Amino acid sequence: MTGRRPARAGAWAVGAAAVAAGGYAGLVSGALPVDLGVGRRIRRLGPQTVDIAAPQEVVFEVIAQPYLGRATRAMQEKVQVLERGSDMVLAAHYTPLGGRWTAVTVETVRFTRPERIDFRLVRGPVPHVVEAFVLTMRASGTRLVYEGELGTDLWAVGQRWGQLVARRWEDTVAASLTSVKEEAERRAARR
Repeated sequence: MTGRRPARAGAWAVGAAAVAAGGYAGLVSGALPVDLGVGRRIRRLGPQTVDIAAPQEVVFEVIAQPYLGRATRAMQEKVQVLERGSDMVLAAHYTPLGGRWTAVTVETVRFTRPERIDFRLVRGPVPHVVEAFVLTMRASGTRLVYEGELGTDLWAVGQRWGQLVARRWEDTVAASLTSVKEEAERRAARR
């Protein structure tokens, strides 16, 4: 009998580790979001501002293209439109996290031409994200401002998780803004 107890304890430890790893994988990938509505903490995202030497309409088109038009091959690996309406889409976004890990978020994306694109998280690693790209005309082109908020549940534990997610989220947005700037300025130069 004594020999079975260590074996059972080892099996329980392995099982608990597998559940913890699976839970973490589900949380990171967005497949197992924690949306309890208890102890919700909200933090700001951004603002991030980019001045782009291109007309407002060109910048809007660059941002909207993967959702409303034909996505480039590179964007097809990052964005998949699941449902399309006249001024809104439901889209899955794929963000590589390193190794075999990929975060999948599903968001509604609403378009107010040519000055605003709003995003609302439906499924992801946190229960609440609302974001906007706001475009304003300037003498030198367009100013693109990103801002939003991210919310997590479970008080301080969720807040810490939100800090980790927000850091990666904002880095991903910054890379996207750089790509938008480059592509919009390239298109504007061709006109």
